[in-house]
Amino acid sequence: MKKYRIAQVRSRIGRPATQKRTLDALGLTRMNRSVVVEGSPQIEGMINKVRHLISVEEVSE
Repeated sequence: MKKYRIAQVRSRIGRPATQKRTLDALGLTRMNRSVVVEGSPQIEGMINKVRHLISVEEVSE
């Protein structure tokens, strides 16, 4: 299964509540923090929803 390293690179201030909740669901609570998540259709949908606020790399493990 794919794994992604996701980092928040833009601020959540002034964003709609749905985007803030999506960042929380991905585990991103601060700027420049990164998390590694397993890929699934749900995760990929969340990534697409806030793609303008995050950077995404595919991790090979």
